[in-house]
Amino acid sequence: MKLLKRFLLVIGILIAAFLIAALFIKKDFAIVREISINKPKAEVFAYLKSLKNQENWSTWTQADPDMKMAYRGTDGEVGSVAIWESKMMGDGEQEVLKIAEGKRIDAELRFKGMMGSISPAYLETVAINDSTTQVKWGMSGKMTYPMNFMQVFMSMDDMIGTEYQKSLAKLKEVLEK
Repeated sequence: MKLLKRFLLVIGILIAAFLIAALFIKKDFAIVREISINKPKAEVFAYLKSLKNQENWSTWTQADPDMKMAYRGTDGEVGSVAIWESKMMGDGEQEVLKIAEGKRIDAELRFKGMMGSISPAYLETVAINDSTTQVKWGMSGKMTYPMNFMQVFMSMDDMIGTEYQKSLAKLKEVLEK
């Protein structure tokens, strides 16, 4: 019986330590990646506005061949929504909130399920010259307490940023064909 009490005490201390530590670990994160594409800015921006085009370059849509995609609204316009269902990647949706024509697309990512969250994201284009465009892709968010403790073991910037960089490389490949 003493052994069981000690075991439960140790487990209780570990849980308390975990919960206390999570109070002091940052909850916010921000990810930004960029790439230069050898195409004029207008052409790149027009391609980026379409949520349906993400199926051609996003690592997340390409990772699960069984992912179900649906769309609502007029693609390429404010209010358009891409909805995904995936056993592998989870469920969620992306809605275009604002378009600064030729410059920036602001969206909201809504992840569903146990780790549900809402994160703002954006795509920006800047002309480097007449035939080269810099594309910047960013996202920010907040991990809820006590799940923010996971940031001790994994970096959201590394985890998501790596996929952003792969996706941007694929975008470059698709657009420069």
